Amino acid sequence: MSKFKAVIVFLVLLLSGNGMLQAAPTLASVMKAEERDGKPPVLVDGGLLGALGAGMDEVQEKLGLSLSLLDVWRLRIERAANEAGVLLEQASSRPDWSTAGDFFLLSAIWFGVFIALMLGGRLVAHHVCKRRDIAIRPRVQKLLGYLLPYLLPSFISLSITLYASRLIQDSLSRSLALSFAYSSSGGVFCAALVLSLSAMFYIGHKRRAVAIIERYAVRPLFLIGFFAAFSDAMSSAQTAAQIGENLASCVSVLTGLLACTVFAFLVIRLRRPVAHLIRNRALAQRIGQPALQESLRIFSVLWYWPILLMLLVSAFNLLGVGEGSERALRNALLTSALLIGTVFLSTIFHHSFTTNTEHAGAYKARLMTVVYAVLRIALSVTFIELLAQIWGFSLWAFASDSRTGKVISDSLGHILLILLVTWLAWVVLDTAIQQALQPPANRRGTREPSTRIKTILPLMRNAIKVILVVVCTITTMANLGVNVAPFLAGAGVIGLAIGFGSQQLVQDVITGLFIIIEDTISVGDWVVVDSTHAGTVEGLTIRTLRLRDSRGFVHSVPFGQIKAVINHSRQFAYAFFTVQFTYDTDMDKATDLIREAGQQISNDPILSLSLQGTLTIFGVDSMTLDGVTITAQFRTVSGAQNTVSRAFNGRLKKLVDKSDDVHFAQHYPQGFLLPVRESGEGAAPVGGQARSSVLLADLPGSLNEGH
Repeated sequence: MSKFKAVIVFLVLLLSGNGMLQAAPTLASVMKAEERDGKPPVLVDGGLLGALGAGMDEVQEKLGLSLSLLDVWRLRIERAANEAGVLLEQASSRPDWSTAGDFFLLSAIWFGVFIALMLGGRLVAHHVCKRRDIAIRPRVQKLLGYLLPYLLPSFISLSITLYASRLIQDSLSRSLALSFAYSSSGGVFCAALVLSLSAMFYIGHKRRAVAIIERYAVRPLFLIGFFAAFSDAMSSAQTAAQIGENLASCVSVLTGLLACTVFAFLVIRLRRPVAHLIRNRALAQRIGQPALQESLRIFSVLWYWPILLMLLVSAFNLLGVGEGSERALRNALLTSALLIGTVFLSTIFHHSFTTNTEHAGAYKARLMTVVYAVLRIALSVTFIELLAQIWGFSLWAFASDSRTGKVISDSLGHILLILLVTWLAWVVLDTAIQQALQPPANRRGTREPSTRIKTILPLMRNAIKVILVVVCTITTMANLGVNVAPFLAGAGVIGLAIGFGSQQLVQDVITGLFIIIEDTISVGDWVVVDSTHAGTVEGLTIRTLRLRDSRGFVHSVPFGQIKAVINHSRQFAYAFFTVQFTYDTDMDKATDLIREAGQQISNDPILSLSLQGTLTIFGVDSMTLDGVTITAQFRTVSGAQNTVSRAFNGRLKKLVDKSDDVHFAQHYPQGFLLPVRESGEGAAPVGGQARSSVLLADLPGSLNEGH
């Protein structure tokens, strides 16, 4: 709130000199007079930049921004220097020690009376604060601590000094002594008065702020009162007659500017503690009076701006800029009221739009943000126009009656319209993309976006952003008066050169575009590219494919190098099983075991989520020298086939181990002995030991004959 942009605008207008704007006619009337005089109107070329340049030259010429004020002050300073030289010459040629004694006498009277009263006031305050009814009231103690030792002594000492000065003959030393006594009393009185007022807030959580004010404000407050009182003393007719009108005027203006500067520094330094004093209230009051609390909060943020504005007006008046202090003060007060009212309306808009968009949809929330920004811009323009009218200038008349103003207003209007349309287009498109990528959870029937959407939409979003920025930049430059034709021609030539020099890059981009459009690869898929790269797709850029393999390594493959893609993650997959048994295995029992293992997979609460059907057994697929092969398969969701295969193999192994009639086949090369399992229950081993029979494999004839 404190960074409201309109504040900067009106400060710039004020710094440019309100008196110059008041003393001169409006720009519209000047240009009308120019046209009536028969002079050719100003021709404005070059868009907004050219209009601004012509307008600055025209304003400087027509408003008569001459150096007359500087010439006046230069002459005044020269005369003040001459008057100071005359005083020094008189003091050196005819020194009057009695006159100097009058100065020291009056100064000693003021100083002595003030010190005595200050010490006496401290003793009285210390004694009074010991009373029981005062000891329990810290605010009263602080108030007495400033009132008795400082506030009253400054007033009494000045009164005694003025009475004593009546006994002394009128002279320069007497006037200077009274001026310094008056300034010193003013400084002490100012510091004591402000600190006494701050002591009234010494309660609760405000004590810390009051302590900060007491720590940093004593010396600046004394300097403010001293310089302000000395400036007032130098502006008196009696002092001016004795030391010279020009010298007294220069000293008065200088000390007045010093007082304004110190005051502004103090206000800026203490803006936070004072804001804390303004808005910090009891919890019950904050809850029970929210409107008043909000108003106090706004005022706590803006309290120092009217003071700074009045100080600025005072500084202009001291320098001789403006028509009069009364009108300047009135304009300053109106400006302060306008500033507070504008910020208050801005706060109301902010709270209204924040409340309305809390439970609104995505489109409504973002469109309300655009409407809020447009209202803020309209409020700022209205503020600037009203502020200009307060200080004797009209932007509306300048924009409607002047050729330069029309060019500037038209260019600014076109630029604002371009920015608004671009912003609206981006809001609508970006919101649609975000809604597609992250649908709201509270909407019925919403589903997780597909991998194709997650792949295409981020690339589309970046492309839309680049296109909108480029178009907005070009049109804005054209309205500013910049010739964009060379830029467009240069961009075309550069694009053509890049196209010829980067054929591989263009090939990668076009191939990747078709891969994304055809949905060949999506983020999250497990793919094999050209049988050389395999892994999970982590990202798709405009030129490359990024894969992460099973070992965690990342592969970046340009789209132009992709010739074939094997995608393992589309729609569904098959968990295919090939089981080989020995020839002495009962095939029916083996099939039953396979079916039982598949039933366990189907009954598993976690694995069943990955299945899209029951186990399909194809039967005996082949018979080789090693054994008989039976095949089967599960239809699973994409990417779950390996998990189902591993679970099926583990369960089938346990079932086969428990069966005596089903055995897995083993591969034995020729020339080795193969085990032969005997069937029958009546065979008993000889000698009580188990005996295994072996069957000699087919061997070459020479080897059989040898045995």
